Amino acid sequence: MKLMLSSSGIDNASLQNALRNLVKEEIKIAFIPTAANIKVGNKDWLIKDLNNCAKVRQVDIVDISALEKDKWLPRLELANVIFMGGGDSAYLMSWIVKSGLIDELPRLLKNRIYVGISAGSIVLSKNLSASRAFIYGDGKKAEILGLGYVDFYVRPHLNSSHFPNDRDEILKKLASKFDSDLYAIDDNSAIIYDNGKLKVISEGKWIKYPHNQ
Repeated sequence: MKLMLSSSGIDNASLQNALRNLVKEEIKIAFIPTAANIKVGNKDWLIKDLNNCAKVRQVDIVDISALEKDKWLPRLELANVIFMGGGDSAYLMSWIVKSGLIDELPRLLKNRIYVGISAGSIVLSKNLSASRAFIYGDGKKAEILGLGYVDFYVRPHLNSSHFPNDRDEILKKLASKFDSDLYAIDDNSAIIYDNGKLKVISEGKWIKYPHNQ
């Protein structure tokens, strides 16, 4: 399984090249924007993410909450890259389950690349503890299970002006809440997970908070 866990998509040349190296053929993207549906207000970030995808090749937009499975599944099968866009992690995970995508992803990702943006990266862990609602919450919310494809957690948007809590001095205090390593990545970074081998591609800043350290 080949995964690219990003904070803001392929937002620079290094990340675009990393995706090309993973795919090694003409890139055909299926972009799932479902996580953004519940977010209110300006969606310039979603437009930016789509424009960045268009820079590397063709893009189909496939909303798994708006289409029946017999409509969205063939379109994902036509792609060789499945982009899971950002937004609300819990909402996204609920639709991954309700739509039936949770059952199809293991098969689809045998020969396709998965790229997560923010929420799309968070859902790859075994639960959604790294989402804002949980990591900065009061601890009273019930744990929501994720896909469990990776054995670490991702906190996106490190040092972003839009996410003032995502700072090293805050995150290092919260890292002990996690039962595995926590990676904080900024909008110019991504984690490449290639069949169990992990490396970080970055033109910015990222921090690893090892478990039990």
